[in-house]
Amino acid sequence: MRKNFITGLLTGICSALLIFALICTVPVILYMNSRAEVKEDNSPETTEEIDVSKEEIAYDMVIRKLMSLEKLVDDYYLNDIDDISFTDGIYKGFISSLGDPYSTYYTADEYKALLESSSGVYCGIGAHVNQDVKTGIITIVKPFKDGPAYKAGLLPGDIIAKVDDEEVTGLDLTEVVSRIKGVEGSSVKLTVIRDGETLDFKIIRGRVENPTVEYQMLEDKIGYIIISEFDDVTVGQFKKAVDDLEAQGMKSLIVDVRNNPGGLLDSVVNVLDRLLPPGLVVYTQDKYNKRETEMAKDYKKINVPMAVLINGNSASASEIFAGTLQDYEVATVIGTTSFGKGIVQKVIPLSDGTAVKLTVSKYYTPKGRNIHGTGIKPDIEVELDKEMQNQLNVPIEKDNQLQEAIKFLTEKTGKTTKSGKKK
Repeated sequence: MRKNFITGLLTGICSALLIFALICTVPVILYMNSRAEVKEDNSPETTEEIDVSKEEIAYDMVIRKLMSLEKLVDDYYLNDIDDISFTDGIYKGFISSLGDPYSTYYTADEYKALLESSSGVYCGIGAHVNQDVKTGIITIVKPFKDGPAYKAGLLPGDIIAKVDDEEVTGLDLTEVVSRIKGVEGSSVKLTVIRDGETLDFKIIRGRVENPTVEYQMLEDKIGYIIISEFDDVTVGQFKKAVDDLEAQGMKSLIVDVRNNPGGLLDSVVNVLDRLLPPGLVVYTQDKYNKRETEMAKDYKKINVPMAVLINGNSASASEIFAGTLQDYEVATVIGTTSFGKGIVQKVIPLSDGTAVKLTVSKYYTPKGRNIHGTGIKPDIEVELDKEMQNQLNVPIEKDNQLQEAIKFLTEKTGKTTKSGKKK
């Protein structure tokens, strides 16, 4: 029975590899990190030593090794395990062995949560989170205004240490997000670290529609749009904001992608299509040097001076946004150097409802820049004042990066302005 079980696991892995080559792909952009360390007991009573060649690993050797490991688990491991988590662990380990923090295996539940997240509508706590690729630390970037996390008192910069009393640092970001999400009206316990202090929050999950775009008209007809993420819903929200601001007589525009972790490639391309004339937006290049281009096609564009705000948490799709506008010299980029993620992942759905995400290509701005590891350097460098960096809502008059953008556009249009007012 054990041999049949292990053989089935290996067959599943081989089948998954075959499916990878056959199933169509869906582009998403996220980032995460997952690592595990295993110690083996090499006592002769319980293990069998196997000499494995670096050049070739025989199928039967892998089966024997897994059988040995399973016997160790059965003999010594304290807790019960179920077969599904066992097999999922093997698949996850297979993908994590690539050593790429952006490639991962999704269980059926995790893949469902991923699709919900990218659609912009889901049931959870209502907050943007980010993960440091090197440390695996997950941080609250911004709770949605009036959402469950906001009402519970979570703040930007809070480090998520535990979800329902289980450690999550270093786990795949999508897996952690799927644990936080759940049935509407149910509760989740988050343990966070804030300024060295450990705090517990019990949050009631609710239905959340991700407000990825917020906007207002500042004084002297300066439009101000904040894009927090590039999801399916972002394109329509952005176009509505632009149309409204233009109807109010907008004479210049600030687009804020600070703390924007990225999102869908199609979404950022369609948003840029509203800002640019027809032409190249971004291109990708895979391991075979095959190039795919994304183009702006809509002749309707904004014809006002623009500035883009970025910071160290502006990543992936938001870097495409800033870098493309910078290349075309239609917007001045202001703030601090961005995150530096210049690679693209594709999610490959499998027939059993699971999926795999793999890094498949690099992306390049219209001028051929790949910013992976370096980021977008702003045209005007301004660090946000230290006392404002952990504030949930930074007042416009105290946001020195935004004030620099207002000053720049004011000088460009030859006007004088005071601090902005909400519409």
